[in-house]
Amino acid sequence: MYTTLISTADLAAHLEDPSFVVVDLRHDLGRPDTWGEAQYRRAHVPGARFAHVDRDLSAARTGTNGRHPLPSVEACVALFGRLGIDASKQVVSYDQGPGSYAARMWWMLRWLGHAAVAVLDGGYAVWEREGRAVTTDIPVVGAASFVARPTAPAVDVAAVAANLSAASMLLVDARGRERFRGDVEPIDKVAGHIPGSINRPYTDNMTADGHFKPAGELRADFAALLGDRAPSTVIHTCGSGVTACHNLLAMEHAGLLGTRLYAGSWSEWSADPKRPIARGDA
Repeated sequence: MYTTLISTADLAAHLEDPSFVVVDLRHDLGRPDTWGEAQYRRAHVPGARFAHVDRDLSAARTGTNGRHPLPSVEACVALFGRLGIDASKQVVSYDQGPGSYAARMWWMLRWLGHAAVAVLDGGYAVWEREGRAVTTDIPVVGAASFVARPTAPAVDVAAVAANLSAASMLLVDARGRERFRGDVEPIDKVAGHIPGSINRPYTDNMTADGHFKPAGELRADFAALLGDRAPSTVIHTCGSGVTACHNLLAMEHAGLLGTRLYAGSWSEWSADPKRPIARGDA
């Protein structure tokens, strides 16, 4: 069973395996409506079905609940069933490369108790670079019965607000350093970060050739970041609860278990002008 990452070689060896469900999550925040699905139709991993980050992995926006609100359990059950996922399936998610969108689906399945899910290390970029099989065929997917067993804890905005000064909570923000500091804000209306946060850009989890760093290296990185804090104190944030999942996945791959996600993240937090904000380095 693959529970964090899967290599391109291992996935290639299982393309004909009926117990594998492969999901394409390619997405572009600048072209959210059409880019990912257009890439999928142009070519994808054989057998992969497509899921949309906005339409499928997010609930409706209200203006105050962030850019990628977490869907209800019922909506997730319907989505995963439509994708052909049940308890017998090994799920593999991938995106164009780094794994940030794929990690969102990884976390959502883990959130609902499905352990057999992994992100394709290197994503479609490495798969294509290695000359592995691709297709334009859209698979016919039979619906499955997905049963939710919520296990992975999530954190809401009220819990974050109530624990800003508590030693039991360490917010780790996955955005780039310039956005964390508030130097720029290309997406959300307000720049800055949640007070008390520390910064770990999700891109720091990657090697120059587009793979995740080895587990031991990730463990050392995060150990240096956390100091004497336990992983269970960590709550991951980002702009909208997507790239935060990349840090959560990296820590899980490194054997640092028990961290949590604040799915609303900065886009939800900053939507209320009454909530405090911070700028500059942590």
